[in-house]
Amino acid sequence: MTKIKHNFNLTPEEQAWHDAAVRGGYTSVPNVEVEKLRAVEIAKNTLEKRRAITVRVSERNLMRLKAAAAREGVPYQTFISSLIQKNT
Repeated sequence: MTKIKHNFNLTPEEQAWHDAAVRGGYTSVPNVEVEKLRAVEIAKNTLEKRRAITVRVSERNLMRLKAAAAREGVPYQTFISSLIQKNT
């Protein structure tokens, strides 16, 4: 068996998946194409619809949100959306 070297750290969960795959712990499901189509259909039916809203915030809070988003490297609207998702 050839060991593949990589330059990144795996999480414990990812390491467990990797180890199981190397051991042959996973097998393909019968009729893979049907399962792929089923998974796509499930994803389409469960994805959340996006809706635009208007929220008034102070200029100071908006600047702080934009600065925090910049530190995270994401657009500020995406950052605000992630805050809402984490807290609901």
